[in-house]
Amino acid sequence: MNDWLDLLQWPAMAVTVGAGLLVGSRTPMRRKAGFIAFLLSNALWIAWGWHDDAWALIALQLCLVVTNVRGILKNEEGVS
Repeated sequence: MNDWLDLLQWPAMAVTVGAGLLVGSRTPMRRKAGFIAFLLSNALWIAWGWHDDAWALIALQLCLVVTNVRGILKNEEGVS
């Protein structure tokens, strides 16, 4: 089980990069998909951080959850 959790950082990194590409889109639907992908990456990083006792990383990801939810809401309002 620990080996699997050690490898979790790689999909977390890939989802984070993909999300970054999507939020830069001019299309609101792609931006929303990017923020949702960022939320998935936050969850993956939190799971990995919990396993690795990386408490600062977990705290960072929780703060980023707030910014990603804000991004979804602002995107739906039509504000850049």
